[in-house]
Amino acid sequence: MMEAELSPYPALVEVVGGGTFHTSFSSPDADVILGSNDHTLFRIHSWTLKTTSGWFRSLFSMPQQSPLPDHPDTINLDEDAHTLESLLRMICGLPIIPLTSYDEVDELLFAAEKYDMPGPVSLIRILIMTPPLLDQPLRLYAAATRFGWEEEAKHASAQSLALNIYAPEHQATLRKLCTSAVLDLINLHRDRREGIRKRLSEQPFVTGSTVASCPRCRRTIDHHTWRELKYKVVMEMDVRPLGDTVVDVGLIVWPEAKACWEAKCPNSECTCVLYDKTETLRLIRECIDSLPKTT
Repeated sequence: MMEAELSPYPALVEVVGGGTFHTSFSSPDADVILGSNDHTLFRIHSWTLKTTSGWFRSLFSMPQQSPLPDHPDTINLDEDAHTLESLLRMICGLPIIPLTSYDEVDELLFAAEKYDMPGPVSLIRILIMTPPLLDQPLRLYAAATRFGWEEEAKHASAQSLALNIYAPEHQATLRKLCTSAVLDLINLHRDRREGIRKRLSEQPFVTGSTVASCPRCRRTIDHHTWRELKYKVVMEMDVRPLGDTVVDVGLIVWPEAKACWEAKCPNSECTCVLYDKTETLRLIRECIDSLPKTT
């Protein structure tokens, strides 16, 4: 029999002093009550909290007045019920609630870090590498660099190459990064752009020589169509450093590309095609493939 899908909202029972108990955390033999900021209560064993949380271990080691066995004190926390339920399920070995957004991830990581809970942090580290969280590389990069997760940070930086990180919609996420993480990401994107710029100005491509001649009739020619295409490639790599739109689309359909492939010697008796389209596409693809891919 398949397990019912977990609801993202707490199931509640039994009104108690301005709050209600969550059904998964309402066992009467639990000796601690935690309260969320939206008035949901969670009964849980102090042993579980002490063995999974450095914060609670320190809290329970302090001298404190012993409550009546049937009426334990309530420890009110800053988190909402959804965050607390997710966190407590992780430390209690219960089925966990799937993470569907980075807002949830951030809330959980903040709480797990605050309460010194390495178990939930390690679980979240696994979950952020699964759908649907993989389609937000900058949020993944922010979490990974904050916690020192090198493999996840490298994966996220590689995925970020499909983005224009300078676009306004990404600025809020970039502001959350530490300075070194932002610089590493900017350097990766810049190095790919500058790398292709440098390679396209070297042999076997047309170099910056001011005088050029037709390879067949030796008549003077102007490589302006190649220069315009090269500029277009570099600008495209600036906004999408991955380079897929260059090799898979741009070099086929761009007006600059078509003009380059159609360029011929101006000598009417020669009309030699100036650029080998197939070979040039192959060489540009190789150049892009050789660029750095991760921070």
